[in-house]
Amino acid sequence: MKPANRIVATLLSLSLATLAHAQAPSAPAQPPAPPTLIGSIATRADWPQAKPEDVKSPEAILNAVYSVISGAKGQTRDWDRMRSLFIPDARLIPATTSSTSGRSDAVVLTIDSYIARSQGRMTANGFFERSIHNEIEQFGNIVQVWSTYESRHNADDPTPFTRGINSLQLLKDGDRYWIVNIFWDSESPANPIPAKYLPK
Repeated sequence: MKPANRIVATLLSLSLATLAHAQAPSAPAQPPAPPTLIGSIATRADWPQAKPEDVKSPEAILNAVYSVISGAKGQTRDWDRMRSLFIPDARLIPATTSSTSGRSDAVVLTIDSYIARSQGRMTANGFFERSIHNEIEQFGNIVQVWSTYESRHNADDPTPFTRGINSLQLLKDGDRYWIVNIFWDSESPANPIPAKYLPK
């Protein structure tokens, strides 16, 4: 075969192969898998129902969470009431600082791990926490609450044993609110609460 004929034959075979590939049926596209809502509000029919007055506003849910964790020595807390304020996958996150290394960290807790970690200390010593200054910002269905708190062992203690700031993220769901996260840090001599976050 002459060189020119070989070139023509090669080009023809390549063209036919390309055409055959283009006409071959392609595999049908698979639809994307739906998102898995693990532990979400929609999939937790067993989640405790909130009292409407506890969740009707950011101020109401903030007061409810302080109320439910507060109580005298030996008093059992209503943990189902607490659960009802939160989405099932909520997190409670204290910021910590090592006294030896000085490094900071975040301890990420589920609601149940927070309860397991806190209930013994609360009932053994008594624990009352209240807000003394709140700043609330909202856009659409998201809410940020910056809440300065004081903690006491007895409600009538003249001074708190600790203070700090709770950062709460809330979800507005129709006519109620849910707590999504609480992230907090305690006051210390090296980290005093700024005047702008204290009562005027």
